[in-house]
Amino acid sequence: METGELQILIAMVLYIGVVIGIGLYYARRANESSDNYLIGGRSLGPWVTAMGAEASDMSGWLLMGLPGVAYWSGLSGAVWTALGLGLGTYFNWLLVARRLRNYSHAAGDAITIPDFFSNRYRENRKIIMTISALFILIFFSVYAASCFVTVGKLFSTLFDAPYRTMMVLGALFVVFYTFLGGFLAESASDFMQGILMILALVAVLATGIRHAGGMSALIANAKSIPGFFDFFGVARPQLKNGIQQLQNGMPLFGKAGSYGFLAVISTLSWGLGYCGMPHVLVKFMAIRRSDDLKISRRIAVVWVIVSLTAAVLIGIIGRVLFPDALLTQSTSENVFILLSTNFFLPLFAGFVMAGILAATISSSDSYLLIAASAFSKNVYQGIFRKKATDREVLWVSRITLLVVALIAMLIALDENSIIFTVVSFAWAGFGATFGPAMLFSLFWKRTTRSGIIAGMVSGGGMVFLWKLALKPLGGIFGLYELLPAFVLACIVIFAVSLLSKAPSEEIQQEFEKVKAEELRG
Repeated sequence: METGELQILIAMVLYIGVVIGIGLYYARRANESSDNYLIGGRSLGPWVTAMGAEASDMSGWLLMGLPGVAYWSGLSGAVWTALGLGLGTYFNWLLVARRLRNYSHAAGDAITIPDFFSNRYRENRKIIMTISALFILIFFSVYAASCFVTVGKLFSTLFDAPYRTMMVLGALFVVFYTFLGGFLAESASDFMQGILMILALVAVLATGIRHAGGMSALIANAKSIPGFFDFFGVARPQLKNGIQQLQNGMPLFGKAGSYGFLAVISTLSWGLGYCGMPHVLVKFMAIRRSDDLKISRRIAVVWVIVSLTAAVLIGIIGRVLFPDALLTQSTSENVFILLSTNFFLPLFAGFVMAGILAATISSSDSYLLIAASAFSKNVYQGIFRKKATDREVLWVSRITLLVVALIAMLIALDENSIIFTVVSFAWAGFGATFGPAMLFSLFWKRTTRSGIIAGMVSGGGMVFLWKLALKPLGGIFGLYELLPAFVLACIVIFAVSLLSKAPSEEIQQEFEKVKAEELRG
């Protein structure tokens, strides 16, 4: 191993050591009860809530996937996606956070998203709980896989090591400390990782702009590529067998493509997904006081705006400074690594690279933990063994965590996987399954149990149908699957709720009580 690689490794090992220390520190409290392990006893402060929610949400795709989109095809796809995510973040914190915090407490002190839905509608047969838990297991397996792909690409690129070996080692590390420390360890490390992520992004951005000769020079060079620096155009790399072709050492591009209305609406619709993300919603439920949410919202929105802007510009900078370095769509997601290793001394680059590792860890631990809680609390204890002890639930959570991690590792074995593509599918799945259900449950008193069941099934099912069967047809079917699935779920919930018997007086009174509490606050 060369000296530079050794220094990078030392920096990242130091970071890993800190994360393991956090897991060990919280291990004792996590073992006290399943409530502590899964939701931290509702003890999160505003800073940890905000940074934890955003760090776990953005994951490695923020540092690799989104810059890769910008590097490969230019500004339009990346910037419209970022705008949708920014708007989604703000409105989710503004509209959903407080009411969900209060409602989850009123509805049987729910500690998981399936718990909340089931308690909200006074389920006896736990159908909503079962459906919710199954969708969480499915989509979080895919989501965790995207994180494992990220860590595999990171270490294989840095150390010229086999992708699969690095991916498995990274996944095992995440499993180890999440297994030990549970929700508190995950939230505390997410706070630290959120700080590291934004510092890494800003450091690479600032240095990149300087190397590019300033913003004006950067923009001028970017505009020389047809459609690359255009909000309504898209660059088209000339490919042969998936590899961009070169001429005199420079990459070839075809005529600029059009980024029309449907494409804009499609990418903006990423914002709809926020209200259905269990790993974000559970942070709202875990904050110690609903009054702290205003502070959390401000912190979260600033973090997201800065991070998304930096990520998009890093992709643009990478294409301008290293136009022929990354010649496939899969390798384009290594642009952050490329810039870091070229801009910084190895030891400092190692700490910057730890930002990618931080993003990966902060997300995958959330995904694994929520999937584990969905099965242990909602399926195992909620359906199969209602008299299960708290100790049983705790260990079933950990076993489930291991199983989901294994499935995710199997999905992540393909080293040619595109992180952004994997994430987009899981994002659509959660957004369409839980987003409409959450909004209707929180804001429409007339919503019924039957409506929620039908909405979840139709939304989640449509994601698969649109992605696998309709999207390949092109045209209007080229829309991001989240948008049609989200709209369908809303229509179904509304229609089925009106056609079914109104909720009981008890349920309606609870709704009004929570609404009044929010207004008083």
